[in-house]
Amino acid sequence: MLFGPGGAGKGTVASRVVAKDPGLWLSRSWTTRPPRPGEPADAYEFVDRATFERRVREGGFFEWAEFLGHLYGTPLADPPPGKDVLLEIDLQGARQVRARRPDATLILLRAPSPDVQAARMRARGDDEARIAERLAAGRDEEREGLALADEVVVNSDLAQATAEVAGIVERRRSAR
Repeated sequence: MLFGPGGAGKGTVASRVVAKDPGLWLSRSWTTRPPRPGEPADAYEFVDRATFERRVREGGFFEWAEFLGHLYGTPLADPPPGKDVLLEIDLQGARQVRARRPDATLILLRAPSPDVQAARMRARGDDEARIAERLAAGRDEEREGLALADEVVVNSDLAQATAEVAGIVERRRSAR
């Protein structure tokens, strides 16, 4: 499971790791937030609140949480046979995953600094108010995430961070 605060680069690193590893399958999360400008339509399953809440009542999520007014969740995984599942989640999701699957590997992805984190959020179209909220929440997320994580990767160089996460996945696979 890859988790971390907004602007850490989870989506980018996760998609690159999955593209390089045919044995991985990336679960696509659901959200009630609107797509960001320029965000690919398949970045999330974008749904309205009623649809999301109905799925919660039906027990259709492995983990879900509300963050800054929007709901996010990972549907119960149905990967192709022989594939390991990679989740891209936030701290609340990581806590739930740890409770449900203590054997899961939790990888905290961090930005190298709050300035870089903010710049990444600006580049993806977040407004300044949202960036300020996410940075404030991110400080707490990182503090707790460091205690929860099995591994920590600082995403200061995309190729290096991708290689580190891929290496962690491979080491954990080999240990099974």
